[in-house]
Amino acid sequence: MDISHVLNVKNIKLNMAAKTKEEAIEELTDLLVQDGAVINKADFLKDVWLREELDSTGFENHIAIPHGKSSGVARTALAIGRTQHDIPWETMDGSDVRCIILFAVCLVDQNATHIRLLAHVSGSLADEDIIDKLLQENDPQRIIDLLNAESEGAGV
Repeated sequence: MDISHVLNVKNIKLNMAAKTKEEAIEELTDLLVQDGAVINKADFLKDVWLREELDSTGFENHIAIPHGKSSGVARTALAIGRTQHDIPWETMDGSDVRCIILFAVCLVDQNATHIRLLAHVSGSLADEDIIDKLLQENDPQRIIDLLNAESEGAGV
């Protein structure tokens, strides 16, 4: 899966101002609105928070992967942000979050594409080298390349 179909450099923000989970999700959603992927911010945010109520999307190693399947999404897209502050988030290892990968999934993609994307990103996050680079890399294009290189190696 070529991650560049759903992620571009305009949707990567490496110096987020957010200090809370709410602010982080809102800040990344604004990128997706500006990019045209999210066409109804209120609907999308409502669906992200409904999903968050089911189970926390905090991963481990300072990463969270919130997501929303929503009629407010025109095309499936990702936004990646890195915060300047540790954000409290319910994670599998109890770590605060510094990198957020927000999934905006349009309803037509809610099954196959969403599952493949989630599997692809989760697979990448199983590699500690990739996590280290995600937390330190300052070039948005290199982050896209990093996630693409992982899929090429895994044959996704």
